[in-house]
Amino acid sequence: MRPEETFDFRIRRCWIGMSKMYNELVSASGITVSVGFALLNMDVKEGTPSTALGPKMGMESTSLSRLLKNMESAGLIFKEAHPEDKRSVLLKLTPLGLEKRNASRDAVFKFNAAISNSLGDTQSQSFFKAMDVIEQNIELLRSPIQIS
Repeated sequence: MRPEETFDFRIRRCWIGMSKMYNELVSASGITVSVGFALLNMDVKEGTPSTALGPKMGMESTSLSRLLKNMESAGLIFKEAHPEDKRSVLLKLTPLGLEKRNASRDAVFKFNAAISNSLGDTQSQSFFKAMDVIEQNIELLRSPIQIS
């Protein structure tokens, strides 16, 4: 089997291409893809508990801490005491953070519109079903009990 005929090769190639594309799009705004992704996962109105952001993004706490520190230093976010849980902090967007979030959102919308227009409804639904199956198989293969 040639690499081009495997699922992981095609998914990885698309992921690398998407990553490069998003880096080019958001770098014009002076941010990275990781920063843009974090901004997109924050609640604009209420703020986001710092403990909730890592799981949403699939990031380890050490990497997330470094990212948040850089975002705070860049003036994109600020921390505020959680009104109900004093042990926790809410991450909130600054006006600059909101501006960068909107730039990231526009890049995501533009990409999704292009793909959706190219595929159409039927192929888009098939794609999402196929991705669900791939995710399920990944979870099965990651679990301690593997099905032969």
